[in-house]
Amino acid sequence: MTPGTGEAPGRWIALEGGEGSGKSTQARRLADTLGAVLTREPGGTQVGARIRALLLDPAVTGLDVRAETLLMAADRAQHVAEIVAPAMAAGRWVVSDRSVWSSLAYQGFGRGLGVDEVGQVSDWATSGRRPDLAVLVVVASEVAEGRLRTAGRAPDRLEAEGDGFHDRVQTGFAMLRRAHPEAWVEVDGDGPEDVVAARVLEAVRSRLGSSVG
Repeated sequence: MTPGTGEAPGRWIALEGGEGSGKSTQARRLADTLGAVLTREPGGTQVGARIRALLLDPAVTGLDVRAETLLMAADRAQHVAEIVAPAMAAGRWVVSDRSVWSSLAYQGFGRGLGVDEVGQVSDWATSGRRPDLAVLVVVASEVAEGRLRTAGRAPDRLEAEGDGFHDRVQTGFAMLRRAHPEAWVEVDGDGPEDVVAARVLEAVRSRLGSSVG
């Protein structure tokens, strides 16, 4: 089946990775190639956009890490109910810039709340629905840092976190991929955008079928 024809239930692919990995660009490229619905977490809905503004606002200080986790889950509940589930039921494919896996890495590992606890909250919010495939875009830390420096904007609240936060997040992604190999595929995110996009598409094809794209 060709993605988006409505002949069968759609599939959900999430692009994952740390700050500066290029996953947002690759999510857009993959969605264009597949003719898929492009969305993101947080912020894929009108409700989610308001939650995202709060979560990423660098002027917001003192936000409890459990409150942060619950806000992420609230965004995810609305996102799945409003965007993901209807699109898939209509036979559309969905490409999401982040998903529950990011919460497990950022709040579970980065914030130290634990994968099981964060996973339970997120799974309750979505009735256990998770992406069919997560594509982990990996780049060296110096590459990611260089991209963030040249982004031309001030870092958001999560990007600005220090004290080893992003190292823990990267460790989290790696451990999640190893623990759930059936759910993940890893792609080298270093190199020209077109080259990385070809890698991502080939990785998706290798896991979801040669007819993809």
